[in-house]
Amino acid sequence: MSSTPHDPFYSSPFGPFYRRHTPYMVQPEYRIYEMNKRLQSRTEDSDNLWWDAFATEFFEDDATLTLSFCLEDGPKRYTIGRTLIPRYFSTVFEGGVTDLYYILKHSKESYHNSSITVDCDQCAMVTQHGKPMFTKVCTEGRLILEFTFDDLMRIKTWHFTIRQYRELVPRSILAMHAQDPQVLDQLSKNITRMGLTNFTLNYLRLCVILEPMQELMSRHKTYNLSPRDCLKTCLFQKWQRMVAPPAEPTRQPTTKRRKRKNSTSSTSNSSAGNATNSAGSKKKTPAASLSLSSQVPGLGAIPNCSLNPGRDGDLCHSTAVTPSGQFKEKH
Repeated sequence: MSSTPHDPFYSSPFGPFYRRHTPYMVQPEYRIYEMNKRLQSRTEDSDNLWWDAFATEFFEDDATLTLSFCLEDGPKRYTIGRTLIPRYFSTVFEGGVTDLYYILKHSKESYHNSSITVDCDQCAMVTQHGKPMFTKVCTEGRLILEFTFDDLMRIKTWHFTIRQYRELVPRSILAMHAQDPQVLDQLSKNITRMGLTNFTLNYLRLCVILEPMQELMSRHKTYNLSPRDCLKTCLFQKWQRMVAPPAEPTRQPTTKRRKRKNSTSSTSNSSAGNATNSAGSKKKTPAASLSLSSQVPGLGAIPNCSLNPGRDGDLCHSTAVTPSGQFKEKH
């Protein structure tokens, strides 16, 4: 029985260096191919649940998506979190796009302990527009992706830097309206800005407001609080993190051996010891109330955040510590 190259025990006559390595897992570029296929399977009836499932399949729970480009009024940079990513992809199709896919050329991969980074300097985002006119838009730039190094291989960070874009109109459409100057003038105008539709740009501008409010909205959804109470609790927790001192490592108490005393001396000093303990407890009472100011040196006033404006229209008033150990409000 002669061995063939398809035999797993086949030994190449050219040595072991000519053997092919078995693939260990799916390559990162194949995940982009799978994402393109999922986007092509989208239908007109795809709702928010479909887009949430799409983002769950290809993006991590703490993933971020960043877009960098330059408009007429200067450079722009938008970063959105995982909860806003599904809506971003849906706005692309709401702006008149019928097809969306990404092309990666000459990408470089770097492997780390828990992630895989793909750096593609020649990435193209291709969108097919059906309205206001049939146009193909090629948006070129640099795409940097970070995948988790596990079986799911979902995207952890997405950073697309747009350099240039091209809008391609078929010659057949130009030939049809060659005698109509108004239509030709309309065809010569761009339908996107740096390859992005107005729906997507408006959503990215809105995300600048929505992204910081994610904590308020999640707190309102979890605890069913009013917007005013959510804002007060978030401000109070942030103030606590700013003022609270770092936690000191716990020390185990050292046990000391106490000497035995005579019964006569213990009974004679019992009344004096009780008086001393009562006086010491009275002295420790004010100190316990000022534990925060004693732990943080230079802390003369503890802010008490409130949404009621003071005399000068401020949202916070402070509580000063008097030398006698009492609190005194000052606006």
